[in-house]
Formats: sequence, C-alpha cells, structure tokens
Amino acid sequence: MNRSRKMSVQRKQQAAGWAFLTPATLLIAIMSFYPIIQAIYTSFTVGAGAKITMADPWYNNYVRMFKDKMFMRSVGNTFLYLLIQVPIMLILAILLAQILNNKDLKFRGFFRTCIFLPCATALVSYALIFKSLFATEGLINHVLVSLHILKENYNFLGNPGSAKAVIIIALLWRWTGYNMVFYLAGLQNIEYSIYEAAKIDGANAWKSFWHITVPLLRPTIIMTVIMSINGTLQLFDESVNLTAGGPANSTITMSHYIFNNSFGSGVSNFGYAAAMSFFVFILVAILAMINMKVGDTRD
Repeated sequence: MNRSRKMSVQRKQQAAGWAFLTPATLLIAIMSFYPIIQAIYTSFTVGAGAKITMADPWYNNYVRMFKDKMFMRSVGNTFLYLLIQVPIMLILAILLAQILNNKDLKFRGFFRTCIFLPCATALVSYALIFKSLFATEGLINHVLVSLHILKENYNFLGNPGSAKAVIIIALLWRWTGYNMVFYLAGLQNIEYSIYEAAKIDGANAWKSFWHITVPLLRPTIIMTVIMSINGTLQLFDESVNLTAGGPANSTITMSHYIFNNSFGSGVSNFGYAAAMSFFVFILVAILAMINMKVGDTRD
C-alpha cells in the first residue's frame, strides 16, 4: 500500500515537472530550433521572393563565399578587431578589477559605476557619439589641434587605418567595464587571507597577481574570452553606425556584409546570407571549443 502510494506521488511529481517544462520546450522548439532548421535549408537555395529554388550544386553558396573578395575582406576586418581589441580589453578589465577590489581604496563604488556606465549606453547611441567625436570638425580634432599635436584637422573616419582604430577604441570604451564586473565577482570569491599569506612568504604584488589571481580566475577568464570572441565575430552596430563600413568597405564586418546581402543591397539574397551566417556560427563554435580545451586543466 505504501509502495503504491509512493509511486503515485512520484508520478504526480513527474507530471508536474513535465507540465512546467512542456510550454518552455515548445516555445524553444518553435522560436529557436525551427528557425535554425529553416535557415539551414535556406542556405542551400538561391533567388528571392517567389523565385527561390535549390542551388545547383546544393553547396554553391558555401563555395561562393570563399570566392567573394568582399566577404573575405569582412572576415579579415573582423579578425583584426578580434585579435587587437579582445586581448587589450580583457587585460584592462582584469587590471581594473584588481585595482577596484582593493578593500582600502576609497570611493570604490563610484569608480566601479563610472567604468561600468558605458555598458548601459545603447549600442546605436554610443556609435553615433563616437562618430561625432572623431568627425573632421569633432571634439577630438579640436583638442589635438589646440594642443598642437596635429597641424590641421584629420579625417579619422575617412582613412582605413584610423577608421579601424576608432572602432577598436569604441569597443574598448563600451565593453571593458562589462568584463570588469565578471572579474570583480570572481575576485570577491577569493579569500583575502591567501594574499596575506603570500605577502608573508615574500611574494610581491606581481607574483600574487600571476600565481594566485590568474589561476583562480581561470574559469571566469575562459567565459569572458568566449563571450568576447562571440560578440566580436558578430560585430554589427559599430560598422553600420560608426563608419558605415567605409571608407570603401575597408571597415565592414561579416555581420554587416550579411545584412547588406539580406536587406541592404536592393535585391535580397537570403540563401547566400544564410550560408555566410552559418560560416560565422561554425567559427564561433570552433573558437569556443579551442578556448575551453586550452582552459581545461583537468587530468
């Protein structure tokens, strides 16, 4: 009797669990998995509107992207931002977190808020702000000319090298504080007594940072690296709103080029855009797996 009652209770609990899980599962399947499957199918098609047909051969869009010089340029630009901006941003974030985690530092909350505030700025708004700052008649030019660093106003957004530098500076300003918060959370889980013991043993600040802070923050570092790579490979707002991909498409990113093929070129090419999107997805997955493999210290 007790056994049957126990089984009845277990079945009720299982039924309740499925009752809660089923709506969310259906929504995820309809809103996420179905669009993914549909996008995979679309990546093997050509044409637009009612004239969409299967590509011949079926992998034509995937071959085409590697022959597309503009797409290859967008890949190169995106990886340039990735290789320069991500390391600098994460190093700055962890150093700022280390400084602001000092219990003897006054106004810690104020400084943390100031550094984190750029993250609360809308992506479009901050891109437009940087566009006005680095304009030929903008504030940056005015300051540099006033300090006699430049003889005349410089067209930062009209030259490929400086336009890319502006995008990198904007990304650093926007996202450094965001990553700093993760490192702060990780640092606050490290017992301060560990640093005191290391100090008694003669370890200086650098040794404590390198041999205590970095190893204990390894999971957080891996997480921020993966998120930063993911975000940079999908970089869109800065390319569109800050430089419009210019000059002469020298700053265009993969996501910007995908958008142009989908909505911005007059004739939509969703099949080709879907194929390029899956290329970005594969890149994100591969780089994330590499980071997790490198960061895995288990025997």
